[in-house]
Amino acid sequence: MDAVEAEFVKFARTIEPGLRVALVATHGVDRGLEATNDALVYAWSHWERVRSLDNPGGYLFRVGQRKARRHRLTPRVPWTDVAKNGNPWVEPRLSQALAALSPRQRQVVVLIESYEYTQREVSKLLGIGLSSVQTHLERGLERLRAALRVSDHG
Repeated sequence: MDAVEAEFVKFARTIEPGLRVALVATHGVDRGLEATNDALVYAWSHWERVRSLDNPGGYLFRVGQRKARRHRLTPRVPWTDVAKNGNPWVEPRLSQALAALSPRQRQVVVLIESYEYTQREVSKLLGIGLSSVQTHLERGLERLRAALRVSDHG
């Protein structure tokens, strides 16, 4: 393995988990995983350009978004009902409530609440301002609470 290839492999191992989580949160499992792979293939094909970017993760997220949109006509796996997959501790209506959020709200809520990303990390990954992250988080959580009929006061 030459130095350029080793540099890319290190980059891909670092960026892939967050990229995958963000794209799966947006497009569902199958399409999100495919978009992640497409974005990493693009990164390798355009490595000279990608490696010089200030926010390569955010850029590759947008590449993955474009790739996923091109495959809209292919069958999509809907949000998995986690309660039916052997996780009785998960609210059965959560999958449906998450699916009802806007894609951006779902991305922000899943990344912050499920994967414990900071708002700053989400801002950088998605290429949006911190105030937008805060707004999407607040609105997404508000919609989830309403859909699940729970209070944020315990």
